[in-house]
Amino acid sequence: MRMVKDHFLRHIFLYRCRLVVMLLIAVSLCGGHEARSAEVLVVGDTRLKPVVEVIAGIKEVLEMQVAVYAPSEMKAEKLASIVRNEGARTVIALGQESISEAIQLPTSVTVLYALVILPPHINRPNTAGMYMGTPIKEYLKIVDSYLPALKRICVIASPEVLELLDKSNQPHLTAYRARNAYDFVDTIKGLDSSADALLLLPDISLLTKTAIEESYLFSFRKKIPLLGISKKHVRQGALFALEFDPRQVGRRLGQMAAAALHGQSIAHNQALPSQHFNLYINQETAKKMGITIPAEMIAHAKYVYP
Repeated sequence: MRMVKDHFLRHIFLYRCRLVVMLLIAVSLCGGHEARSAEVLVVGDTRLKPVVEVIAGIKEVLEMQVAVYAPSEMKAEKLASIVRNEGARTVIALGQESISEAIQLPTSVTVLYALVILPPHINRPNTAGMYMGTPIKEYLKIVDSYLPALKRICVIASPEVLELLDKSNQPHLTAYRARNAYDFVDTIKGLDSSADALLLLPDISLLTKTAIEESYLFSFRKKIPLLGISKKHVRQGALFALEFDPRQVGRRLGQMAAAALHGQSIAHNQALPSQHFNLYINQETAKKMGITIPAEMIAHAKYVYP
């Protein structure tokens, strides 16, 4: 009789152990989203360094769990359900693909965006973001502070890009409008040596490979420095460039997300430029063009190419 009782107790014990294991598995499979729910959801390709830097900046500001998903997980039929499962009230979309998916969400969800060169055309309330294009005034600040001999800055861009990035109202800026790459190249060929520098803007419709090549040819033939868009341009021979700081962009997005979660309204389709930039300088280009880069400007640079 005692043996039967012991066998029965062992059977009950094993049954309870199996039940606990099954419940744990069920929770991990079915309740995972509740366990890792997050009010802020970020969509971005973490294989890209700028995305990683932006996410790091977001997490520095937000004292809460932030869920991160890759764009490959964000196909249209899945994004809304993931947002619901996470309990997300704010989605931060990094890159054009992520933005295209996020703006299809119900307008009760705040959508913030970044890592686009210029603001996308979005007709959706409760949406705001930041773009990577550097306003002209930021370049003029550098020139006025460190390179005052560059008195006449020329820029060639489409009317739309000029309207967005040219808020400088500086008399020594000469703007030329171009509708396509052919206009851009023709304008460069028509520039005379009275220009002190040629500033490029992130105008994708104009900056074809040929247009970029003509810009460098103009610069080196006439010894007129090119002010580039990115450190890549500086490596290739531009005098200097200003790039947005991705970690600072992340911090700003984190602040915007926190404000939205606390009930502050988001301006309709508000688009902001970055407020922090990394300076890259090509010292060799400066020497070839007889330009002295002051020590203060060197000290301010993120990197100086020899």
